[in-house]
Amino acid sequence: MGILSFFLAACAGGRPDNLGAKDGVLLACPSSPNCVSSFATEERHRIAPLAFTGDAEAAFLRLKRVLSQRGDATIIEENEGYLRAELRTRLFVDDAEFLLDRARGVIQVRSASRLGYSDLGKNRRRMEEIRSQFGQ
Repeated sequence: MGILSFFLAACAGGRPDNLGAKDGVLLACPSSPNCVSSFATEERHRIAPLAFTGDAEAAFLRLKRVLSQRGDATIIEENEGYLRAELRTRLFVDDAEFLLDRARGVIQVRSASRLGYSDLGKNRRRMEEIRSQFGQ
């Protein structure tokens, strides 16, 4: 059992210490294709933010509820207008961030794999699932 635990921990990788909103912007994606961000300008990383109408705080609470109901998500950090979550697959952990942009009526998003080069589109698919659940 010890070897399996070590292997799983190695696949998860350590929590990054460079995440978080800095001056109203989330960290840029690395050059590898295993990251999506609503702040990205390159097409392979670009994903639309989560749009909402009405009360911004209610929209952010709705997002928090969506994440709380997902079996693969654990909210790690929560500050005013900012959420950070770990999104797990069987072997890997991805880091997702959500930043409330009240002025634009959107929640900016970023999701990136901790390890590896390609995620075969998993971060994009998962963020689109969250978008769909958020819109319901």
